[in-house]
Amino acid sequence: MALTLVSNSFKDGDYLASDHILSANFGFGCAGGNKSPHLKWSGAPAGTKSFALTCYDPDAPTGSGFWHWLVANIPPDVTELALDAGNPAGGAMPKGSLQTRTDYGTPGYGGPCPPQGDHPHRYLFTIFAVKEPALQITAETMPAVVGFMLHFNTLEKATLMGLYKRA
Repeated sequence: MALTLVSNSFKDGDYLASDHILSANFGFGCAGGNKSPHLKWSGAPAGTKSFALTCYDPDAPTGSGFWHWLVANIPPDVTELALDAGNPAGGAMPKGSLQTRTDYGTPGYGGPCPPQGDHPHRYLFTIFAVKEPALQITAETMPAVVGFMLHFNTLEKATLMGLYKRA
């Protein structure tokens, strides 16, 4: 059975609801709820010792995309993150997991907010089955370094794509 990722918040290829869009207090001009979506996975391969989750926008006009959420060291018996689990103040992340710095500069979920009038952006939520119990990173580790660590420690991954376009 292959690793799969699903959500009660959106279906693969659907537009993300306002609840998941960046909130006004970030200062980028969006006014959503900034709640991370519900995510659930199954079919982890043998040898999985932890999971990691990322949300990445490959369409951001940066030359290198934009990292919206990075979570590592999710225990191997966890198979679901509740709605708004990415809120650092909420306390809903599984014990032992670690949210690391995003391209917004801080750990935790930061929702979509592409430039006004730009084409729809893809938001790739990816679950990684990791062969190590914990990646050697901290909450301040840069997203590219987390990606590097995942590249060399992933057994399998699955992606769920959400879309968002600002009017």
